[in-house]
Amino acid sequence: MRILLTGSSGWLGSALAPRLRALGHDVTGLDPVPSSETRIVGSVADRDLVMRAVEENRIEAIIHSGALHKPDIERHRNEDFVETNVRGTLNLLDAAAAFGVQRFVFTSTTSLMISESIRTTGFTGGARKAAWLTEHMSPEPRNIYGVTKLSAEQLCRLYHLQFGLPVIVLRTARFFPEADDMAHVIEQSDANTKANELLFRRLTVEDAADAHIAALEKGPQLGFETFIISAPTPFQPEDCAALIADAPSVVARYFPDYPALYTKKGWTMFSSIDRVYDASRARDRLGFVCKTSFADVLARLVAE
Repeated sequence: MRILLTGSSGWLGSALAPRLRALGHDVTGLDPVPSSETRIVGSVADRDLVMRAVEENRIEAIIHSGALHKPDIERHRNEDFVETNVRGTLNLLDAAAAFGVQRFVFTSTTSLMISESIRTTGFTGGARKAAWLTEHMSPEPRNIYGVTKLSAEQLCRLYHLQFGLPVIVLRTARFFPEADDMAHVIEQSDANTKANELLFRRLTVEDAADAHIAALEKGPQLGFETFIISAPTPFQPEDCAALIADAPSVVARYFPDYPALYTKKGWTMFSSIDRVYDASRARDRLGFVCKTSFADVLARLVAE
């Protein structure tokens, strides 16, 4: 397929483009930042550029992973987020409808599912317990990043309804390489924190890329779907109260060897976990499961 990949110079795009080419696809990268993966340097907010890119390259599929992200909030105005994340998505959808694009994959974020109350208190349904998050919840984004991503999701849904465009929305959990913005509070090494997060809110960039390939392949069959993409959690909904009160004990129930392995490494578990992303719908409907999980981290620790 001839694929337009936005965000091609970014962390995800740089992992995804080579995978797509290895599968025989012709990839046209579009990104404001030049790179070896980017053929067109420019913004998705530039409507004329987007229209030309889709028409002139006879694009058959669009993977839209380009966006302003949460860390950009400190450097950009709300208007910039609307222009890039909302208008940019609209431009791509219009181009898809105008030039017969056959499938569209949109990179969204689990961040839009975290309301201020979940982030600050862990309350859900009036009881103090971790939030068990599925695609069926009604999001209440807490910042401009989440608001614009949710708006873009709704545009994707609209264009499926109006034009029959197959669209798969992937709400990806954390896969960024940067240290957590609360690292100074957590007082853990970056590797320790990222390992812990694989239990409930993280995946590798390689798994994120593979999820997009699965969505690209299944798009026409599924029509319109939204999927949480995160490493498979060992937890169950009935664990949510204990996860807030004493997360290490819950983890030890599922992984009895973890305390000794962590002690040897000098690592610690989070004392409390306030949310769990349930990726079972992606497993059941998309046929996708992340390859890397918390169990793999422990296996590496055993091998050290």
